[in-house]
Formats: sequence, structure tokens, C-alpha cells
Amino acid sequence: MALRHALLATLLTVGESSGYDLAKEFTPERATFWVASPQQIYRELDGMEAAGLVSTRVVVQERRPDKRMLTITDAGLAELEANARDGAKPVAIRDEMMVMVQSVAAADRVAVCTAVRDRLDASRRKLAHYERLEAKYRAGRSDAALYADERVAGPYLTLLRGLSFERENIAWSETVLRVLEREGDDA
Repeated sequence: MALRHALLATLLTVGESSGYDLAKEFTPERATFWVASPQQIYRELDGMEAAGLVSTRVVVQERRPDKRMLTITDAGLAELEANARDGAKPVAIRDEMMVMVQSVAAADRVAVCTAVRDRLDASRRKLAHYERLEAKYRAGRSDAALYADERVAGPYLTLLRGLSFERENIAWSETVLRVLEREGDDA
């Protein structure tokens, strides 16, 4: 999967959007399935427009630069459909935090614990954001009602994965801190 497909999937969910608003959805603090820099996003959006996957409408603004509003096209929908048929590659973990914890015997234990605490704080903030999104999606609806709504089912299922991921990150980080701080006290 490419950033292009992640952007198309997001446009499908949120509808017409500016590049700026799309970029906010791909920050580490908010993203549920893909992280990218604004530069990567704008470069990809330009290519998507050239390929006819998105259409652009310019909104003239007073006292601000004009805003490009993007919408997924039929060609963009076909691209998403083709991508879904291709299937997904298996996920591979590539996490700098794991390297730090793996090598704690040779590392500065305090620095490792500080990094884990930072990750824990970030995961707690992200989980709180995801929980607010979940409440917004739910709005008193049952699981069956959420899953029956095609516009909501995919984004909601993706959100559930994000919730699970951050909850697991929190539990793992708390375990790491409990073990490393206890071992540090015994030394």
C-alpha cells in the first residue's frame, strides 16, 4: 500500500477536504493507520491530481491564501478498489523503542525509562483522542448500527484497531517501567 491509497481512503471517509486538513489526519498524534509528513502529503496530492484520482476546487479566501479542496474521483475509487483486490502485505514491526529495550543491558537505564515514559504519555494522549472519536462515531448507536452504515463501518473498525494498539502500548510500557525501575532499585 502506498500513501496514495491511505489518502484516498481518508478522502473517502471525510469527504471533500483541504490538504492542510488531510495532513492533520496523518500526524502521529491523530493517525489511526498511517503517518506522513505534510511535505509527503502535498507531493502525493499533486501526483494524485495529475493522475485524475482527485479533483480540486479552489476556494478564494480573504486575508489568507486560496485553499484547494480535494475530492476523490471515480478513478480514485477504482484505484482503491484495485488496491483492495491486491491484498495487504504482512505487518512487520520496526520500532526504535524495542531496540532500546532489547539493548537495555548495554544502555543507560534511566534514558531508556525516560523514553518509555515519553512513549507511554504519547500513547495515553492518542488513546484519549481515539476514545473521543469512538464516542463521536457511537453517538448512542449499537455495534450493529455502526457496522450497517457503510460510510462508518470501515473507519470505525480501523479506529477499534487503533484503540487496541494504544491500549497494548500502554500496558507494555507500564510493564517495562515496572521491571526496569524495580531492577534499578535492586542494583
